[in-house]
Amino acid sequence: MLKVNQINQADVAQRPQPETARQTPSGRDWRRQYVLRMRWSDALALLVAMVGTQLVRFQLENAGLHLGGDFSVPYWTVGIVLAITWWVHLELRGARDVRLIGHGLEETRQVVNSTLVLFSAVAIVSFAFNIPTARSYVLIALPAGIGLLVLGRFIVRDRLIKERYRGESVSRTLVVGRIASVTELVQSLRKSPASGFDTTAVYTPSTLKPLPPELQRVQLPPNALARGERPTVEGIIDACHQHGIQTVVLSSNVPLSTREIRELSWLLTDERIRLVMDTGLTDIAGPRIHMQQVAGLPLIHVATPRMSRGAALVKRTMDVLGSAAALTLLSPVLAVLALIIKKHDGGPVFYAHERIGVDGKRFKVLKFRTMRTDAAEMLPKLLAESGGKALLFKVKNDPRITKPGHWLRRFSLDELPQFINVLKGDMSMVGPRPQIQAEVDEYDKYMHRRLRVKPGITGLWQVSGRNDLDVEQSVRLDLYYVENWSPLLDTLILVRTFKAVVAKDGAY
Repeated sequence: MLKVNQINQADVAQRPQPETARQTPSGRDWRRQYVLRMRWSDALALLVAMVGTQLVRFQLENAGLHLGGDFSVPYWTVGIVLAITWWVHLELRGARDVRLIGHGLEETRQVVNSTLVLFSAVAIVSFAFNIPTARSYVLIALPAGIGLLVLGRFIVRDRLIKERYRGESVSRTLVVGRIASVTELVQSLRKSPASGFDTTAVYTPSTLKPLPPELQRVQLPPNALARGERPTVEGIIDACHQHGIQTVVLSSNVPLSTREIRELSWLLTDERIRLVMDTGLTDIAGPRIHMQQVAGLPLIHVATPRMSRGAALVKRTMDVLGSAAALTLLSPVLAVLALIIKKHDGGPVFYAHERIGVDGKRFKVLKFRTMRTDAAEMLPKLLAESGGKALLFKVKNDPRITKPGHWLRRFSLDELPQFINVLKGDMSMVGPRPQIQAEVDEYDKYMHRRLRVKPGITGLWQVSGRNDLDVEQSVRLDLYYVENWSPLLDTLILVRTFKAVVAKDGAY
């Protein structure tokens, strides 16, 4: 008897069953098409980068790379060879693997690492054989190529995410495990349609009745849960065939032996079905996870989150250079905004408020004033109306906000003076949102980990939904940042901040 819960059609009315003809590609077809789009995107990015580098460095001159004697190779040829080598190198290094589909951070990391390895090899070969490669040519091609590659990948990935929100380009997924972990996995996957896992069915030995709310909308085959039997390899394979499964997800406490998991992986490989295993380690990024084979077992080592002196120096350097450049470039804008605020009601231009920084250190955060001068007196009443919780307190149509304040907040212009806080060292360009003492007082024992890094002007919470996120989601994003900080993560957040600022949702 098959012990599988099939997700109800009322819950996924837009998702056709395997025997139903569909307009969108099948699981394997959409993956092939996505990889093909990445290949074309990379080719176009490298072509533009090489042509642009040639025009910037040599214009229309017939410059060449001298290889000894009177023999030289035109730099146009060098650019073509470098572009082809670069494109092939990305393929060989796995920068277009299926496992990276839709994962922007890891995909960008692979592209950057692969590119740096290639150019390091070019530098070594040039030095070893005394080839006089134009350094300015390399210095232009390297950042231009990386930038265009990442931009192209973003465009391709954005198209994929939009397709997934329409129920297209997804993998029909079977979740296997005990009821508690299966429920949590299904809930998490449904909250993240961009991940591409279409939770079609669950396979669990539980006899729990009634089912948890997350699994209420499931249709049980006859006696599906009545026996309470543990999953078997044969049962999982049969379930995959019956429900057209393309991905099997094993929960962290799946009731299968190591021998059964190994056998299952072999059978799924033959069926061309992906196997994904949940480690139970939530909110821990790849750089902190290291695999090591011990006695034939793939053991996972989780590195302790710690910012070394070198990493702290890199972050501080990025903060100083970034804030100094921002204040210099935006000085005319700052002056105009200051005049508008002053002219509106004659009150102060800036608003300095005490916030809690790294390790609980207090500091004064600077912002353009967006509220009425009597906003403090109005706060207790608003807190009472919202339930009396200060933690991440926000209210739409806040009556305390001035007319200029609405559009200042809408485009996050009120936070521009915080670049001064970054230059002083109280804040960072990227980090958790700075909070007041009343919010910190409501922290639980784990939320205090937010204070292990400097608060930031922008952060994961801002580029992932901003004020539309609930408290749990916002805190989880902040803790993820604290646990997995890296210079690349900061760079990606800064790039995504512009998109978050100009978007219509999440800022009020």
